[in-house]
Amino acid sequence: MTNPKDFTKSFPKSFPLQCVRYVCLTTVVILFVLAGAAESRCAAAEDTVTSSVGKKPNILFIFADDWGWGDLSCHGHPYVRTPNIDRLAREGTDFERFTVASGVCSPSRTAVMTGQFPARHNIDGHFAWVPSNAKRNMPDWLDPSAVTLPRLLQSGGYKTAHFGKWHLSNDMIPDSPTPAEYGYDRYGAFNCSGEQMPVHEDANETIKFIEAAHSEGDPFFVNLWVHEPHTPFHVIPKYRWRFRDSGLSEADEIYAAVLSHADDRIGEVLDALDRLHLTNETLVIFSSDNGPARGSANAKLELSYDTATGAGFGIGAAKGITAGRKGYKASLFEGGINVPFIVRWPGKVAAGETNDSAMISAVDLLPTFCEIAGVKLPSAYQPDGVSQVSALQGQSSTGRTKPLFWKYGARWPAQKSRPHHWASYCVVNERWKLLANQDSSYVELYDIVSDPYELTDLKETQPDAVSKLSEQLADWKASLPESPDSKLFSSLRDN
Repeated sequence: MTNPKDFTKSFPKSFPLQCVRYVCLTTVVILFVLAGAAESRCAAAEDTVTSSVGKKPNILFIFADDWGWGDLSCHGHPYVRTPNIDRLAREGTDFERFTVASGVCSPSRTAVMTGQFPARHNIDGHFAWVPSNAKRNMPDWLDPSAVTLPRLLQSGGYKTAHFGKWHLSNDMIPDSPTPAEYGYDRYGAFNCSGEQMPVHEDANETIKFIEAAHSEGDPFFVNLWVHEPHTPFHVIPKYRWRFRDSGLSEADEIYAAVLSHADDRIGEVLDALDRLHLTNETLVIFSSDNGPARGSANAKLELSYDTATGAGFGIGAAKGITAGRKGYKASLFEGGINVPFIVRWPGKVAAGETNDSAMISAVDLLPTFCEIAGVKLPSAYQPDGVSQVSALQGQSSTGRTKPLFWKYGARWPAQKSRPHHWASYCVVNERWKLLANQDSSYVELYDIVSDPYELTDLKETQPDAVSKLSEQLADWKASLPESPDSKLFSSLRDN
């Protein structure tokens, strides 16, 4: 600090002495105040760091239903507008190589819940009424005694909740377990046993749960599994009004309206995180259970009815797009399994980035969330997924060393109207993807790294890769259970 005597010499001799003294005294006081303020700021910063040590991040997993990769304005959709999901992409990283474990909902959701390929649970199609499940060699619900993501997070001190679509059983099977039996502290759901939550109440219930967990000082894990854009389309006039001057067909207007409504509800939850100052403490992921549904070219726009969600427009309004990927819902080509995966985690995941190399699967979510939460996996548990925390933080290389497998009871032969819905099995190992029909008498091979749109079948030029993947697929098929445990059968099977 400057010597006061030297400081006074800098004033003109004509400057009054009392003024010089006043300036000097004021300067000393200001310096002491600034020093004290700086010390307070440092102490506050230390307190913040101290309070954050060991604090578990919250996890919000938003899982849409039939939301195609191209059905986002940030992915270039020509008329759908999704400003709130676009916000997540701006504030986080958009992972373009994420795949779900099935082309339809129930097995896809099984993979998220268990961290295992759904075929290990004899679940390779959607849960329907009992005769349909029995015909397809499926159980009537997911085994509640299985290792599940919410139960693991509960063991780590998390408050857990599920709001929205369930479909790990079915509302037509009244004796199936409720979501509470899988590790959720609170739930409101449809496509499950018991009372069906109205589809548009998902965000309100999610916000109330977040507020309650925050007030109690608990970390939370919450599923917000929205209905959109699955049929029936429960469109509200307010949202159709948004597109009244768009020049769209009625079917396209309905599709845009239901996605706009879902995006608004997601925005309400993001706003609640802001209001509660939880944004920086919360990992948020937006994804979809499979690719978009598409009706035939001449599908009529008419009402349909679902026992779980009620009446709405049917398949004629299903206008989802895959942005060039082959196939749609129920396909093992990329259009059916490569879906949006946008991750926001301030300070941990890069903002405004696109990652087109990290190969992440839905079976990876359980080990990833558990690592983030500081929860160890049970010693007897055998996950099919791997933790992808480093990939989320941008440290991953292309590909993965652990193979991924799919099984789907494809019931459509290759035909002009559904040319990419014939595959019953699929395996991905590092850069290679092999698709096979039911008995593996026909296969196709793609370099999924350099050819993510599956444009060139390489089975004739890469016989070694075909042989290796075919052997891996055969070994995996041989490891699967022949039939489900009868304890997972409804009493309705006795009737």
